[in-house]
Amino acid sequence: MTTRAKKFGTFGGVFTPTILTVLGVIVFLRLGWVVGNAGLLGAWLIILIAFSISLCTALSMSSITTNTRIGAGGAYAIVSRSLGLEVGGSLGIPRYISQGLAVTMYIFGFREGWLVLFPEHPAFLVDLGVFTLVYLIAYLSARLAVSIQFVVLGVIVLALLSVVLAAYFGSMRFATAEVARFGNYAGMAREGADNFWVVFAVFFPAATGVMAGANMSGDLQNPGRSIPRGTLWAIGVSLVTYLALAYWIARSATEQEMISNYTVMIEKAFVPELVIAGVLGATFSSALAAMIGSSRILFAMGEHRVMPEGEWLERVDKSGQPRNAMLVTGVLVFLAMLLRDLNAVAPLVTMFFLISYSMINIVVIIEQQLNLISFRPQFTVHRVIPWLGLGGSLLTMFIINPVISLVSWTLIIFVYSILSRRKLETKFEDVRSGLFTSFAEWAAKKTATNAYQQERSWKPNLLIPTADVAAVQGAFTIIKDLAYPKGGAVLMGVGAGAKGNLDASLHLMADTFRNDEVHSSVALMRNEKFGEAVNAGNQALMASFFRPNIVFLNLLEAAPVVADFPSIVSEACRLELGCIIYAPHPLAGLGQRQRVNVWMRSQAPHWTVSAAHQTQDLALLLAYKLKLNWKARVRIITVIEAAEDAPKAHRFLQEVIDLARLPIDERLVVHGAFHTEIANAPAADLNFFGIHPGQSMDGLQEMASRVGSSCLFVLDSGHENIFA
Repeated sequence: MTTRAKKFGTFGGVFTPTILTVLGVIVFLRLGWVVGNAGLLGAWLIILIAFSISLCTALSMSSITTNTRIGAGGAYAIVSRSLGLEVGGSLGIPRYISQGLAVTMYIFGFREGWLVLFPEHPAFLVDLGVFTLVYLIAYLSARLAVSIQFVVLGVIVLALLSVVLAAYFGSMRFATAEVARFGNYAGMAREGADNFWVVFAVFFPAATGVMAGANMSGDLQNPGRSIPRGTLWAIGVSLVTYLALAYWIARSATEQEMISNYTVMIEKAFVPELVIAGVLGATFSSALAAMIGSSRILFAMGEHRVMPEGEWLERVDKSGQPRNAMLVTGVLVFLAMLLRDLNAVAPLVTMFFLISYSMINIVVIIEQQLNLISFRPQFTVHRVIPWLGLGGSLLTMFIINPVISLVSWTLIIFVYSILSRRKLETKFEDVRSGLFTSFAEWAAKKTATNAYQQERSWKPNLLIPTADVAAVQGAFTIIKDLAYPKGGAVLMGVGAGAKGNLDASLHLMADTFRNDEVHSSVALMRNEKFGEAVNAGNQALMASFFRPNIVFLNLLEAAPVVADFPSIVSEACRLELGCIIYAPHPLAGLGQRQRVNVWMRSQAPHWTVSAAHQTQDLALLLAYKLKLNWKARVRIITVIEAAEDAPKAHRFLQEVIDLARLPIDERLVVHGAFHTEIANAPAADLNFFGIHPGQSMDGLQEMASRVGSSCLFVLDSGHENIFA
């Protein structure tokens, strides 16, 4: 990929496109109608509310852009950097489409002004000619587009000068009409208290152009400096201009003229032709800025692989122009032109602007609430500012059109759901890591202060100590199936030089677990004595917020390692950790993963469920997980020495099943000696047995060989509860 040259400064890259977009069609063709309906003070209030929302968002945007390097894409880049590519893409894709539709609307606005001068010209040919000219300029060079915008800015200044001259020499000097402070909304089709907000909805799109400069973020020499300064200066100049023009037209025209004649400002100007030129220039430059800005959004999404064919979309020429993104944008705008009437989708364009405003304010709110030291913007804003911007944006959306507001947010959520399933990879860290960490710390602290054990929220978090990663590979399936979907696996490498190959191999194994949706991490203990290292690790982990609750020991490990297992089991019992010892069958492995036997200790002579609690819970919980993950049949077996205990044993097993709400497929009571009967047990792919501290590993291996299948020997921690 060719490196894109960043060329533009504050004035050309941000201030000019922003002010030209804000001072658009509405200032010349709709401001008089707003004043005529709402009165001068009512119009000023509308202008101030609209620009206040944009100002709050601009201040929030300034805070973000002075805290991080945002790259290309404007609002998309800001949101992606903070909330991740999925959220950024869910905003960027609809925003890109709406920017393309905005180009078409600006072209249609240019056509309306052109037909005032040349009514005999065919409308479609005018649209086609403007589209061709806008596209060629944007395609050839962004620098050429900026240079043309300077010319357009000069035309706008002359148009405003024509208004000033009219005020001084004619329209205001000899005005006899009394200025209405608050209008009676005579130009509205119906009576009602909400007429103010209807007029506000008509005016508000004039204030949505503040993102035009930010869209050029990838082409700026210093985005963190240029975007805040250029945007805020453009808002300030535009606000003063709108307030002054509202005062001028209120003093220059009657109420009837303002509400019945959209071109009243042109007619009252000192040189009407200059105002028409201003209308044409404003719409043309807005179309040009939207064309360039939308292609940059598409380029940025291609660069991050948010869009299909991202590698093709991110290609640039020698001058740094994203040609392929421009081609796609040109096709989008041309197809939108064929609609000929965008009244149905015009509100949707405004909604996506407002959603962009909302998301930028949300980013700042999150950053401020997290209080992370990484958030240290050079441009700081008071905490109330983003809240005002967010509230104003959401309120405005539902004032303009509640139905389209809901449709817009639904579309955003739909796109997010699609992107979330794609598992996008990012090269930068976003604020979500801090958000999730802060929430996890808060939740952990709240949990730590809870006087009750968290039995209902229990899930298996395994600690897997190993001196050889091959042993973990051999037990990969059973570890994954025990932990999936909400549990985790900590791989603890132990050895005198626990680095190098063991470290790299364990990290690869952890990646494999994570790819199978089991959270996994790696810890290394540099110690020649396996048992001491594991026990020290468990002791240290007891002070952590999220610690493993089960030690998983694997008889596939080498004999010197297995010899340390009894001491590990004893220490795990002292620390109130669960313990599992895995004894795989040398030939069958886990077999077909269709049948599981759980051997429950005899409760003779009392056969009470309470006596079984904290000795059988872990085996039953893990068997239930395997039933879900394997779709296996689970059988509970108990061995009795006295035949008369059979009815009590059956009732006991049934009571356990009922109280635990377990979907057990079969319960079996066997009369005889335990060590004899396990050899005659019904066939299974995995058998669960209980263990106790100090039990020899040789005895467990002999039991596993007698039962003829892979086995899990389980010791409860006391914190599990199958009846919770």
